[in-house]
Amino acid sequence: MQKSDFNYDLPASLIAQAPLDVRSDSRLLAMNRNSAKVSDRQFRQLPDYLQAGDLIVFNNTRVIPARLFGHKSTGGQVEVFLERVLDDGSFLAMLRASKTPKSGQEIHLGDGSVLMLQERKDNFFRLKCTTDEPPVELFERLGQVPLPPYISRPPVDADHERYQTLFARKPGAVAAPTASLHFDDALLSALRDRGVKSTEITLHVGAGTFQPVRVDDLAKHQMHSEYLEVSEQTVDTIAKVKREGGRIFAAGTTSLRALEAAASGGKLKAMKGDTNLFITPGYRFRVVDGLITNFHLPESTLLMLVSAFAGYDEIRKAYAHAIHEKYRFFSYGDAMLILPANE
Repeated sequence: MQKSDFNYDLPASLIAQAPLDVRSDSRLLAMNRNSAKVSDRQFRQLPDYLQAGDLIVFNNTRVIPARLFGHKSTGGQVEVFLERVLDDGSFLAMLRASKTPKSGQEIHLGDGSVLMLQERKDNFFRLKCTTDEPPVELFERLGQVPLPPYISRPPVDADHERYQTLFARKPGAVAAPTASLHFDDALLSALRDRGVKSTEITLHVGAGTFQPVRVDDLAKHQMHSEYLEVSEQTVDTIAKVKREGGRIFAAGTTSLRALEAAASGGKLKAMKGDTNLFITPGYRFRVVDGLITNFHLPESTLLMLVSAFAGYDEIRKAYAHAIHEKYRFFSYGDAMLILPANE
């Protein structure tokens, strides 16, 4: 398929610029895999669609305040956007400046800290703080919440809490696993009362998630790599749920990608490491039965993934319905529930 097959027109007024006051007040568009029929609900009604013994898999990654601002020794301004932390104490980042810095140059931060640019690696740069301060601590001290580029406002204090999920425990992401932003304590309690179980994986969303697909032929697209962890405990939990007839729901495309990457050998196994799994229509899913997700950007790899999961034509019709009904789109927007087929 071609990138252009995944384009659609979205009025700018439907791009959510801020979260709702209550997480579970979001709307929910419910549909079945390979079915064009949709239902308009509220996210707090999610338990109505789940059964005792079902399992939801959440991503417990925590968003780092990944955007720093500094200047070169010559005075030019530089924006540093974290991609990932490396084992040697350095980190990869995207840089934005009027003139791209070169290896060996310094970037000075507001508190006097200095970053040394060590090398360029494709679209990213490897940097290290000259004081050997761990990157996570540096960004936690000085960084800004990395709101996506389609949110046309600066971050505010409320974003520090609302751009994190209730499951956020392991720092490493530069974007939130946004499907889980809709879950609050009251909804989680209602799911438990219904007998729905949960488990967690980790997938640290990288800055590459904001990068557009630059080639029209999808076979030529190189997916960015992201770090994931799927534990033995999670593997065992999923196996037990399946044996007992329960269904596996991924809370977000990140959870789905992590599970499918860990099952790339044909069977779900514990995994720690990187994945560049690129899911497009025709992919055979091995683990996940249902998906909770947000609405995704035109021509994005995430729209391609949900089209692979629910059906290309069905997703196009669902998105057209959502636009007509004025759902809120993208990170702070509304949600979709994609149920197993024939239910």
